Amino acid sequence: MSENIRPEPGFNTSIIHNEYVAPEGFAAFPVGIHHASTVLFENVAAMRERSWQDKSAYTYGLHGTPTSFTLEARLAQIEKGNFCLLAPSGLAAITLVDMAFLQSGDHVLIPDNAYGPNRDLADWLSRSFGISVQYYDPLIGAGIAALIAENTRLIWVEAPGSVSMEVPDVPAICIAAHARGVLVAMDNTWSAGLAFSALEHGVDIIMQALTKYQSGGSDVLMGAVITRDKALNTRLQLAHMRLGFGIGMDDVYLVLRNLPTLQLRFNAHDQSARKIAAWLARRPEISKVLHPALPDCPGHEIWQRDFTGAGGLFSVLLDAKYTEEQTDRFVDSLKLFKLGYSWGGAHSLCVPYRMQYMRSNWTESGTLVRFNIGLEDTQDLIADIEQALMTLE
Repeated sequence: MSENIRPEPGFNTSIIHNEYVAPEGFAAFPVGIHHASTVLFENVAAMRERSWQDKSAYTYGLHGTPTSFTLEARLAQIEKGNFCLLAPSGLAAITLVDMAFLQSGDHVLIPDNAYGPNRDLADWLSRSFGISVQYYDPLIGAGIAALIAENTRLIWVEAPGSVSMEVPDVPAICIAAHARGVLVAMDNTWSAGLAFSALEHGVDIIMQALTKYQSGGSDVLMGAVITRDKALNTRLQLAHMRLGFGIGMDDVYLVLRNLPTLQLRFNAHDQSARKIAAWLARRPEISKVLHPALPDCPGHEIWQRDFTGAGGLFSVLLDAKYTEEQTDRFVDSLKLFKLGYSWGGAHSLCVPYRMQYMRSNWTESGTLVRFNIGLEDTQDLIADIEQALMTLE
């Protein structure tokens, strides 16, 4: 016998190549967490037959495992779509759409109230990549037809704007865009796909920050892009692959775990936020409440026509007599409301904004403060705001 042949494998080999296989038939409510970079094939023929774009099989962890495929399918179902791709964040999802459908020489239209990093990304694309960016009045509606040029390839909409809360006429924008062969992409994070069915209203591509309501725990960064059209999804898949976007399956599991309570939590946020917004509308310190369900919010009539809910995010304008220093003192005096970005979690948040630096045509007076209403008792949150308002004087 050759001295190189061992009767039994060594310890390290036996641990790595252990032959035990768990029995089939296990069933439980949670979706299994499948981690992988390398995906194994039965043979060379099977490896060569598979395509990373075909979700009937697996090729490499970057392109998905049963865990991520399950989340994508459920998110597509919520939005009444056919295809979904996950991204590392909401901003990554926006980037994915831009990279899939824009190139040097193209023109893109973006609402003036868009999510700040979306604007920053667009400005970078304009400066460094030769893409023409134009910002439009979010309440322009059908009038956007006058802004569509021969090289316009994409129109972004956000309903409502995530800080100033204007509600655009999405169907009118889509009709004008499609008449010229232009795609419409929408940031539908505010409604979580629950209160506004974007695809049903004419939108071609939806992005969402799953960081918000879908996660619900203020502990996950993730985004999604959803569409119905296979050709659009193919372009998105190619951009997704070339950008190398990968998602950790533990984070995917956290979102999957919280999806069954998504509607219940969204409704609870909505109910509490409307009560607090109505209370704030009666306060003398507040000049305007920018909550889509209230008449003072620009686009309120559009919200009434197209939306079925409102979630927990809204803004207020303080009376113009209050200085920024006073407003900051008000925010710092809040106890239950914490100072921080994002929304959709159990904890209430509050952020003051310097709108004159964020918008090209901001004409409102008074400092804007945005609230995320969490899942605390409504009366406790009202009491917290009330005691903080007293510090304004």
